[in-house]
Amino acid sequence: MLQLDSLRSSLIVSCQAYPGEPMRDPRTTAQFAQSAVIGGAAAVRVQGIADIQATRSAVEVPVIGLWKDGQEGVFITPTVHHALACAQAGAHIVALDGTRRPRPDGLSLQETITRVHGGSNALVMADCGSLADARAAEEAGADLIGTTLAGYTGERPKTTGPDLDLLRELAGSGLGVPIIAEGRIHTPAQGRQALDAGAFAVVVGTAITHPATITDWFASALSA
Repeated sequence: MLQLDSLRSSLIVSCQAYPGEPMRDPRTTAQFAQSAVIGGAAAVRVQGIADIQATRSAVEVPVIGLWKDGQEGVFITPTVHHALACAQAGAHIVALDGTRRPRPDGLSLQETITRVHGGSNALVMADCGSLADARAAEEAGADLIGTTLAGYTGERPKTTGPDLDLLRELAGSGLGVPIIAEGRIHTPAQGRQALDAGAFAVVVGTAITHPATITDWFASALSA
């Protein structure tokens, strides 16, 4: 089983493309992951069974796998079926919605995590949106807590950058599992701020692996 201490103070790169985009291809995802590892990524986060399989074969670093199904509510690895499929595809860590919202299959978060632990060697990263989510997820057996859904569940305002206040709140709450900063981290300085706020590791996606958005940032600034 993966030793989490290898990820302490590290950069995790999320390699994902949205449906319909030219780069939405498992081979491209794996190539992005390889490039990220060359640049210093200690782990990668990828979406979709084929992408997990391709990336697991392409890199030696830990793979955080998820399966998005839908666009609203609980859609990040929403059921135990999705979670076990990610583990079986080779994910070292399965990322799933770790909020307190009802899950589509009717199982509790604890039941879902228990089945993942019992049916695989994978760890579980709970993508949360608040301190209450994080506490419930830890109690449910999550191995890591992510701030991925901060600003998207209605419990907290959506910040323009990373939710540093939530990170500080989580870091000072006495949680016994690593806290992973994820969401709207667009610069190296913001990544450093996330670590300084108490994050165990930092996930960066769009600013590294989404050319359409990065291009729009520049184009919008030049045309303003």
